[in-house]
Amino acid sequence: MGRYRGPVCRLCRREGIKLYLKGERCYTPKCAFERRPYPPGIHGPEARFQRRQSDYALQLREKQKVKRIYGVLERQFRRYFEEASRRKGVTGAMLLTILETRLDNVVYRLGFADSRAQARQLVRHGHIEVNGRKVNIPSYRVKPGDIIKVRERSRKNAFFRERVDRLAEKQVPDWLELDPVNMAGRVLTLPQRHHIDIPINEQLIVEFYSR
Repeated sequence: MGRYRGPVCRLCRREGIKLYLKGERCYTPKCAFERRPYPPGIHGPEARFQRRQSDYALQLREKQKVKRIYGVLERQFRRYFEEASRRKGVTGAMLLTILETRLDNVVYRLGFADSRAQARQLVRHGHIEVNGRKVNIPSYRVKPGDIIKVRERSRKNAFFRERVDRLAEKQVPDWLELDPVNMAGRVLTLPQRHHIDIPINEQLIVEFYSR
């Protein structure tokens, strides 16, 4: 199955939580989840009165939630899980570390884009460089010490010129460092679980794939 290209606000309503897929709109009263906080469809308003979900349903929904937050398809997500399970440490936390170190996520975390989908587009269009080299692969994994920067020629675009002032007020996670003047960021360390503020229970994902 290909990438979802429908209305992303439906995904937030389906998961019952704001996934912040539309950037600034998610923080305004126009957010669809604020206006209709129930699943889409004709029976959506009745969903809140449905009976208790099974353990499998809870695990599935948690997996789908994380996939949609990071914009990853099932095959790639499973590969990430298998990689996390081979690493030393807690599998769920390792999975989140892998997802957080994707280039498109780092571009979003640094404030160069309003959403991960927009960050993915910026990377695809060649606006981002890592350690002085253009990288157009959103799934590229950054490492501690890497410098992520908006390319010099791209900074002349109206989109990036408008973002300079906003970057001065941007708060980035502790594992990143932002230089708003030069539109650059540096990876200080690999993100740990306490650095990731996404309200998910990664243990449910581990249980889902361990069935």
